Amino acid sequence: MNIREKSVPGYERVVYGTDEAAGYKGIVVVHSTTLGPAVGGTRFWSYQTEDDALTDALRLARGMTYKNALAGLPCGGGKSIVMRSNKAIDREQLFRAHGRLVNTFAGKYVTAEDVGTSPADMEYILEETTHVAGLQGRSGDPSPHTARGVFRAMQAAAKHKWGSDDLSGKTVSIQGCGHVGYFLAGELSRAGAQLIVTDVDPAKVKRVVDEYGAKAVDPEEVSVAADIFAPCALGGVLNDKTIPKLKAAVVVGAANNQLLEPHHGDLLEQHGILYAPDYAANAGGVINGCCIEMLGWDVPKTLAKTDAIFDTLTKIFMIAQQQKVPTYQAADRLAENILQKAKH
Repeated sequence: MNIREKSVPGYERVVYGTDEAAGYKGIVVVHSTTLGPAVGGTRFWSYQTEDDALTDALRLARGMTYKNALAGLPCGGGKSIVMRSNKAIDREQLFRAHGRLVNTFAGKYVTAEDVGTSPADMEYILEETTHVAGLQGRSGDPSPHTARGVFRAMQAAAKHKWGSDDLSGKTVSIQGCGHVGYFLAGELSRAGAQLIVTDVDPAKVKRVVDEYGAKAVDPEEVSVAADIFAPCALGGVLNDKTIPKLKAAVVVGAANNQLLEPHHGDLLEQHGILYAPDYAANAGGVINGCCIEMLGWDVPKTLAKTDAIFDTLTKIFMIAQQQKVPTYQAADRLAENILQKAKH
C-alpha cells in the first residue's frame, strides 16, 4: 500500500492510498474529531479526475461533521472514496485494500456503506480493520432508517409550511428510486401521500410504481408540479438551472450535497421554497449505525433518536425565522454552536 497525505485547511487529515495489485485508489478525509471518532461511509464511484473525487470527499466529510453534531451523536465527520474504474475488479481485494487504509487511522475514522457499497463490502473491510460499521447481522442496511428520518423531516417541513404534519393527500415527487427512495416511497404511501417518481433505472421506477401506485415521469424531469420535491439521488440537483423550474413548495430529500453551491440555498429562499437542509434530514442511517453498533443501544431507543429528526428540523426552521436567514445557514449555525461548545 502506497500512502500519501495532503494538507487541506480546515480538515484534520486527507490521506490517499493506492494498491496496484488490488486495483485500488482511495481517499480518506477526516474533517473533525471534536465530538468523537470521525464517522462516514465509503463511496464507490467513478470520477473524471482525482481532484473531482477529492472535492466530493471534502464536502461529504464536512457534511458528516455537521450531520452527526445535529443528530446529537458522539461522533465527528469523515468520508472515504474508492475510485471506480472501468476495469474488471476483485471486490474482495479492492475493499480489503481500503480496509488497510482505514486501519492506519487507528480508530480516528470509522467507515460504513454509502453510494456504491453494501454490507457485504463492509465485511471485506472488516477482514483488515475493526473500524467499520453497517455490518451484516448488526445494524445492516442504513437505507430504511435514512428514509424514516427523511419522512420525519418532511412532516416537520409540512407542519412549518402548512400548519399540519399530516402528509395524506400531499403530492411528493421522488427523484431516485434506489434503496432510500424505495423505502421513502413506502413511508409516504402508508401516510396517504400521492407519489411521482423518477430514476435513470427503469426497473427501480417500475418497482415503486407497481408496489405503491406511483406515477412515473422522465428522469430529467424535476419541474413536475408537486407539494414536496424529494431529491434522493446524487448531489448538486439544486442549482441555477433547476431551482427556477421547481414547482414544489418544499424540498426534503435524502441526497447529500443537494445544493450545488451554498448560494443556491438563498435562491430557494428567494423563490419561496422551504428547504430542509440535507444533512439534518438524512441522518437516520448514521444514527442507526452509530447507536446500535458503537453505543450498544436497543432498536426502540434508536428509532426514537431517528424520529427526533422532526424536532431538529423544527428547531432549524425556527432559527431561520427568528434570525431571518435561509434554512441552510440556520442548520450550519446550530451545528457550529454544538461544535464550539464541545471545544470548551
